[in-house]
Amino acid sequence: MIKRNVEIKVRLSRKEAETLNKRVKKSGISREAYIRHLIEGGVPREAPPPDYYAMMREIYAIGKNLNQIAQKAHVLNVMDAQRYDAEVRKLEAAIKTITEAVVLPAPMEETRSTPRSQLRGEKERPRSGEPFAACGGSDKRSAV
Repeated sequence: MIKRNVEIKVRLSRKEAETLNKRVKKSGISREAYIRHLIEGGVPREAPPPDYYAMMREIYAIGKNLNQIAQKAHVLNVMDAQRYDAEVRKLEAAIKTITEAVVLPAPMEETRSTPRSQLRGEKERPRSGEPFAACGGSDKRSAV
């Protein structure tokens, strides 16, 4: 078990705290766990709907039944083991995909954040090589 003995205190505005608390509540995990996910590069997802767990239990039960059928068929030597194994791998892959899409934290996207100048209401200036339509019909910046 990881020993966590470093305490960090952070001051937030009311709006920031409300936003954090709303996201934590939607995720269904503790505030500490939520922040740890962010530190590790993941964005916690909203808690899955209650039906999700019931559906996953049903899928796992189907998988167990397939395994029991496979064991019996292997003993009797009456099935195509390779085809069966391929189908079981598909089922396992589907379970993994569903779990990743619904439960596991999403990786942080490397997106360009909003520049401070835009937050202050200033217009964004194009970077070198980007189109600049405001300059009299030309799409390229000119060297002056």
